[in-house]
Amino acid sequence: MDDETRFWIAQQVADTKNTADITPLFSKGKEVAETRPNTLISDGAPNFNDAFNREFYTNKWPRARHIRHIRLQGDHNNNKMERMNGEIRDREKTMRGLKKMDTPILKGIQIYHNYIRPHEGLNGKTPAEACGIKIEGNNKWKTLIENSSRGN
Repeated sequence: MDDETRFWIAQQVADTKNTADITPLFSKGKEVAETRPNTLISDGAPNFNDAFNREFYTNKWPRARHIRHIRLQGDHNNNKMERMNGEIRDREKTMRGLKKMDTPILKGIQIYHNYIRPHEGLNGKTPAEACGIKIEGNNKWKTLIENSSRGN
């Protein structure tokens, strides 16, 4: 997730938190964003550090920074990401699990999060609007479907 705009860039479902190989997640994020991040904020899980080193570390300047020392109220935190994880978990619980790794449910939640749901932290804008992407019309779902069916 982009920290400034809250735009959800990539996703990965894993059975475990601390041992899953999340290199594909970082690779997908780099592909979608067409760049590597300036800063990656994560918890202290070693698999995040391993994936960061594989996907983002370079000897060229400027180097991406990986901030692993986070606190709820500290100078660096991942509160926005944890809040989004909570939203996903709330939805997933009522479904009694996601059932399969490649579920389309997460793509739908990602579209809703990025293009339809206004965020208080963005002054009522969607993450897409914070990125300069405007969805016209009263029914944003309908507009998105119509535009995607045209190949726009």
